[in-house]
Amino acid sequence: MKRERIGINFLGMPMNTPVMGASGTFGFGTEYEDFLAMKDVGAVISKGITPLPRAGNPGVRVAETAGGMLNCIGLENPGIDAFMKHILPTAKQLDTRFIVNISAGTADEYGEMAAKLDVNGVDALEVNISCPNVKEGGIIFGTDPQAAAAVTKSVKARTRKPVIVKLSPNVTDITVIAQAVEAAGADAVALINTLMGMAIDITARRPLLGNITGGLSGPAVKPVALRMVWQVANKVDIPVLGLGGITTWQDAVEFMLAGASAVAVGAYNFINPRALAEIADGMEAWCRREGIHRIGDIVGALET
Repeated sequence: MKRERIGINFLGMPMNTPVMGASGTFGFGTEYEDFLAMKDVGAVISKGITPLPRAGNPGVRVAETAGGMLNCIGLENPGIDAFMKHILPTAKQLDTRFIVNISAGTADEYGEMAAKLDVNGVDALEVNISCPNVKEGGIIFGTDPQAAAAVTKSVKARTRKPVIVKLSPNVTDITVIAQAVEAAGADAVALINTLMGMAIDITARRPLLGNITGGLSGPAVKPVALRMVWQVANKVDIPVLGLGGITTWQDAVEFMLAGASAVAVGAYNFINPRALAEIADGMEAWCRREGIHRIGDIVGALET
């Protein structure tokens, strides 16, 4: 049954809820089918896909930290060709929208991936220009406005799908990057990706993570993410997908009041695999109590 109050249309894609599974935390969607009905998920944003297979980073890849977790997975994935042959045929049968997250080393490679993914079963692309735990490439795109714009233009030129550019918080002013990708044709922006952090094993006196640094996610990043979503939403005219530390329906409502048209839940899926459905339930109940007939009416409704 369609959730009338919290159903949205995001970039021309009708969704039953505004709550998506964030890339890197929701696999390819099929991993969660035993825990929740996909009709209760706004969209699945796939694990990051790269032009060639990647084994990921060596050593310890995940570490718990106060209020969250650090990870340096290193974009382990089967590569785009194996993804399209072995994973997409199953993923596109899911009863929800399927958005593919892509990452590459050059603007041209991003464009080539976009062209390959311009097929049935892919509803949109999320362009990862900011992976802080991959040593070679990636992060420069998310921290340089011209590089971010070049990637965006390359992808837009090779696909008919909506293009969402995922932004890095590891910058001085995230609004500058957001405006650059908007000018280059992005249909939406997603923020935030993980903050860069590290942990130390004091007994060994060595970094705990094999990559030394990694991406910090979880409740600890929520205030930063919320602030950045608010800033960006007030600087661009394209939709904002908000994420970073969301664990409750109240968190999701905060992000939408700050200007997010939809939200994505990441690290909390590891603690509660039913999180997306439960957050949607909470939002729907809140709308009924508040007399809100359309969740989109609260987007950017923050009074300052």
